[in-house]
Amino acid sequence: MALMPVSDALAAVLAGAAPMPEEMVALDEAWHRVLARDVAALRTQPPQAMSAMDGYAVRATDAARVDTQLTVTGEVAAGRPFAGHVGPGEAVRIFTGGVVPDGADAVVIQEDTVADGRLITIKEAAIAGRHIRPAGVDFREGDVLLKAGTRLTERDLSLAAGMNHPRLPVRRRPRIAILATGDELVMPGTTPGAGQIVFSNGYALHALARAEGADTVDLGIAADTVKATTAGIRRARDSGADILITTGGASVGDHDLVKPALEAEGFELAFWKIAMRPGKPMMHGRLGAMRVIGLPGNPVSSYVCGFLFMVPLIRALAGRNAIHHRRERAVLGRDVPANDAREDYLRARLEQREDGTPVAVPVNHQDSSLLANLAAAQALLVRAPFAPKAASGAPCEVLRLPV
Repeated sequence: MALMPVSDALAAVLAGAAPMPEEMVALDEAWHRVLARDVAALRTQPPQAMSAMDGYAVRATDAARVDTQLTVTGEVAAGRPFAGHVGPGEAVRIFTGGVVPDGADAVVIQEDTVADGRLITIKEAAIAGRHIRPAGVDFREGDVLLKAGTRLTERDLSLAAGMNHPRLPVRRRPRIAILATGDELVMPGTTPGAGQIVFSNGYALHALARAEGADTVDLGIAADTVKATTAGIRRARDSGADILITTGGASVGDHDLVKPALEAEGFELAFWKIAMRPGKPMMHGRLGAMRVIGLPGNPVSSYVCGFLFMVPLIRALAGRNAIHHRRERAVLGRDVPANDAREDYLRARLEQREDGTPVAVPVNHQDSSLLANLAAAQALLVRAPFAPKAASGAPCEVLRLPV
């Protein structure tokens, strides 16, 4: 099977990825959930004209000249409106958040007055509308302020509360099951035996998925047998997973059993092997309604493919407006050689010129097993197939890694 270009592979992974069903959740459970529908304000904010300062509500024409004296006829505090009317020569003591009483059209702040009993003397001329927040200056009932596909921030939650929504319609979280394979893998904290290595891939993949708003299911490590691999696949299906992520066992060796185990369960292969580095042996397909992404076993390959393919798929299933990673322009921090037929994703540190231009400095060793270099990188430097060699300072494109 020919190697598939990265763009074609991503299109295949995203094909038919419809958003999850809608569910209603309480406001305090909606952070980083994705709105399923537009949300409109249920009230006008503020509902009435309110004072922005502590001072006196007046008629601007009565307080247009310095040293004018006015008679204080009442008081307004937040939540305690004044029942009367401000007439000629009158003022009402008002505090921030108080409803501006009928008849008043300006607020003179207390620092610009001198009080003597029930009289105040104006020391700064009033201007109509000054220090008043008009009704609806923030928003009005019926205004659509939160759009479907928005991943809700803490600021969005505050806005939704102000709009008087105790619950919000959001998409169900995609459910991701992650299965590792390999007799050589042992868990962190274990003393590896001869030929064994400490398992690391799953921790990055779970974190990537959760950061994108998915729920994850840990299926553990399957031994290199068809029976163990099949059992893991069936547990994923039984868990109701929307996506099964496997890591390891995706190549062509005698112990790479993921593909035949999947096919025995009815797996429909979309593609296997991509024209990219790292991550060539990645595969994708469907097992009934469950999408499957088979990632390579090398930790850097596993992470890079998870970042490039799993993350956009989660975003699509979650109903996000923004699905794709954004490429940024930068300049090379050192020379890079010509590329071959595969698209390269070089791990790179990001520095910055004095003018703010990002500088991408590829790490010295790009082997797909080197976790320390992956952890030290802030970006993936993208090199197109057959890109010619490029010198330090040449333009390039990068994908920033999560922080």
